[in-house]
Amino acid sequence: MKFNKRIMRFGVGLLSATLLVACGNGSTNSESSSSSTGATEGQTELVFWHGMGGSTGEALQTIVDEYNASQDDVFVNAQYQGTYDETLTKLRSSASDSDVGADLVQVFEQGMTFMIDSDLTVPVQDYVDESDFELADLEENLLAYYTKDDTLYSMPFNSSTPLMYYNADIFEQAGIDQAPTTFEEIIDIAPKLTEAGVEMPMSLTIYGWYLEQFINKTEEDMYNNGNGRDGAPTAVTFDQNGSMLWALETWKKAQDEDVAPNVGRTGGQAEFVSGQSAITLASTATLRQILTEVDGRFEVGTAYFPALSSEDQGGVSIGGASLWMIDSEDEAKKDATWDFIQYLVSPEVQAQWNADTGYFPVNKTAQEEQVFKDNLAEFPQFQTAIDQLHDATSEDQGALSGVNQEARMYFEAELERLLNDEITAEEAVQNMANQTNAAIENYNATNQ
Repeated sequence: MKFNKRIMRFGVGLLSATLLVACGNGSTNSESSSSSTGATEGQTELVFWHGMGGSTGEALQTIVDEYNASQDDVFVNAQYQGTYDETLTKLRSSASDSDVGADLVQVFEQGMTFMIDSDLTVPVQDYVDESDFELADLEENLLAYYTKDDTLYSMPFNSSTPLMYYNADIFEQAGIDQAPTTFEEIIDIAPKLTEAGVEMPMSLTIYGWYLEQFINKTEEDMYNNGNGRDGAPTAVTFDQNGSMLWALETWKKAQDEDVAPNVGRTGGQAEFVSGQSAITLASTATLRQILTEVDGRFEVGTAYFPALSSEDQGGVSIGGASLWMIDSEDEAKKDATWDFIQYLVSPEVQAQWNADTGYFPVNKTAQEEQVFKDNLAEFPQFQTAIDQLHDATSEDQGALSGVNQEARMYFEAELERLLNDEITAEEAVQNMANQTNAAIENYNATNQ
């Protein structure tokens, strides 16, 4: 690949010190406006596909607008493509076309293997190696996830982990001094929470990501071949090592004992912010939204994502999304894309992004910014996500496969059937394994 070495235009001194981001309330699936004006004559225009809706999308658009206003050479046209799944699906459908339609795409972590195998992208490592960009400034655990065979393929941007959110006022009334660290503990303290006045101790969304995290906590793999990191996986392992069965049985037990009634795929957070439940699980990226919706009616506590039991010593793997450079013959566009990426992960931008969304700053030096310090002083809950990330190890990177997106859908469908008493936990595991193995076989055959 031809590379035009260039100097980064946007250093610390040139970034607006007063990057203001609107932090309104909104659904993560609602449509956000794209850039309202177009490139002027002589500017390089970049099309940036993203999956940020609602108030998070507004925050991202403000960052884009600040970038466009800070210089005259590049204009970024940010275009909302829907949810993460919808964005990746659109990219998949355009993979066979000569023109993808975008220069930069935000893709969630489940799409990493597909993006590598697609031959649509340029590894950001190529640009890191030819510039003075300091990877050492970024969080090592985030870089590790998006690195394969010593190559950083995409740039982490909006990274998250799941947290446990709890109603600290209810906990105090129930005489509970510390947040539980395991699902078993949640089941044990549930009667006290009910006596303290909540309708349900826990509201737990049906979400495949949580099953993946429970397995990660057990330190077992989901796939063979080193969880897909030593080579393309050929089969799942969660049906053999017992990790998925344990997660499903614990979840079902919590439902059967009225600890975590079935709230479906869209419930969970709403019950928590309304005070109906005392505990929920949600991404760090929803922290700002939760604090806004609770609006001081009770103290929101945050804690690490729980393990299934005290025997589990693993950490969490990251979620969120990263930035992928689309390959093309237009070197000027690729150079401009790299410039914009550097802006997005600069300490000033990342500090404000963290304060306005809850995504933790991928740039470690962002923690030295005043906006980060002020936000943390007012809302210490933001520190939990950073601590949890730092406590994870290289063994907690998570699974890689070209069918992670499909596998998560299989997990959710079978979990839902289990909670609706249509199948047993053993049957759910077998169905998940059969469906995922079939998808793996098809993917590998197509991408040999």
